[in-house]
Amino acid sequence: MTNNLSLALIAFGSNENSIFGDPRETVQKAMKFVADMSVKHHYSSDLYRNPAFPKGAGPDFFNAAMVINTNLSPDELLVELHKIESEAHRVRDKRWGQRTLDLDLIAVDALVLPDVLTYSYWRDLALADQQAQAPDRLVLPHPRLQDRSFVLVPLCDVAPNWVHPVFGKTVREMRNALPPEELESVVRVD
Repeated sequence: MTNNLSLALIAFGSNENSIFGDPRETVQKAMKFVADMSVKHHYSSDLYRNPAFPKGAGPDFFNAAMVINTNLSPDELLVELHKIESEAHRVRDKRWGQRTLDLDLIAVDALVLPDVLTYSYWRDLALADQQAQAPDRLVLPHPRLQDRSFVLVPLCDVAPNWVHPVFGKTVREMRNALPPEELESVVRVD
């Protein structure tokens, strides 16, 4: 554990029933677990529904985002998020498939981990290679954050002014740069 508080951005997703309930209930339960990990304040987005990515990869997802204050290092926080996924019986048998729960550590403060070169490699990887390969260590910010409406739309609820440390753009600016049809596919759930 570190002594200083960091601001962590976390994305939530589910499109398969878990021991917590249906995908909507699973995301809501996971958000409670993560909120309990916050040292000071936490901010939760609304819940959203959107088609699976890539298209045809399964039923619609329920997605949300949260900002927490933590005194855990990024690696320690990732371990805790993976524990919550395990409680929901998350199986990691293929990338971008159906899942009971997906918790992505999107960013911690303005850290670029492990370094800009590694970050750039994963950001620029071709889509087919992204589906076949996974990093062997934590890469922050999430390399595809700027491309994913299902992350940026909920993240805009809680951290619209967070600035990407490589691009120098806010969450709101990255969201607004996406095609309108992508943004329209992410629908707030009542």
